[in-house]
Amino acid sequence: MATHFDPSAAAQPGSGVFGLPHSPDEAHVVLIPVPFEATTSYGGGTSEGPAAVLDASRQVDLFDVETGRPYERGIAMLPESEELRDWNTRAKERAQVVIEAGGIHSGEAELLAAARDVNALCDQMNELVYRTTKHWLDQGKRVAAVGGDHSISFGIIRAHAEKYPGLGVLHLDAHADLRVAYEGFTWSHASIMYNVSERIPGVKTLVQVGLRDMSQEEHRYIEDSKGRVHGFFDATLQNKRFDGIPWNRQVDEMVALLPQQVYLSFDIDGLDPVLCPHTGTPVPGGLSFPEAIALISGVVRSGRTIVGFDLTEVAPDPEGSEWDGNVGARLLYKMIGWMLKSQKA
Repeated sequence: MATHFDPSAAAQPGSGVFGLPHSPDEAHVVLIPVPFEATTSYGGGTSEGPAAVLDASRQVDLFDVETGRPYERGIAMLPESEELRDWNTRAKERAQVVIEAGGIHSGEAELLAAARDVNALCDQMNELVYRTTKHWLDQGKRVAAVGGDHSISFGIIRAHAEKYPGLGVLHLDAHADLRVAYEGFTWSHASIMYNVSERIPGVKTLVQVGLRDMSQEEHRYIEDSKGRVHGFFDATLQNKRFDGIPWNRQVDEMVALLPQQVYLSFDIDGLDPVLCPHTGTPVPGGLSFPEAIALISGVVRSGRTIVGFDLTEVAPDPEGSEWDGNVGARLLYKMIGWMLKSQKA
């Protein structure tokens, strides 16, 4: 680290993520921004999430009372890919045709062609995220992605599952994301965990926490998964709390289902929407910020290793409030801190 860097000083204009001076080559943790939200079917804006989190991160104090000084290992965010931005613009335009028609059920040639175009652009996005993740993992880095909608997670999970076969995915979300090709989009944000489960054999277990909005088919998918997918529903978690069961004991129950190596996939709408009001599909209920952090720290407390993660669906306020980016940046720093702490656990 540069000798003149003062972790207690205000971040310098134009500095890196969290105001840090590290280049990706110097940093131990490399963050991949993925400004992509092609299949967003309700609210939009998550393609601006990485930039909003980057801006807000410069306000985060670098000493953390729980995890110490994660910044000392070095954290860097890669520049946004202009190619990815271009694919996002094109894919959103083509997706809108399908979304406005309510999907491809009518079988019209125009809708099928539009869905094919979107799927092809999503394929390219997945491949770019996968290759970028693999490159930095091969350099011995810890890698995380910042979205974008939740569809961006496939490539980074694929790369981690290849490096750490048999890993578990801990998935915080209001939604199960187990739909099959939602609205005709193979790579829909609503299908990400279906695709992970079906297409990435290196993922041994999927533990989903905070679920409160899903289809009957998704619920059946969990039940029929023979224990590979575990759903912890918000209503059940809250009722146990009302009955006096401490949150950390519930966390222990969830974490016990995970293998030694754990990948975190956090859709910010898993939190109470008071904390992320502009996310694409907010649902009442959800975890408080301390509950979410206790879930992450519970993985580390158990002796398991967090090998990588993604944070998705942060959407900044169109009116300019920085609240969503602020919460996203603080969650991001906590995730980095606990991931690094787990390496020593």
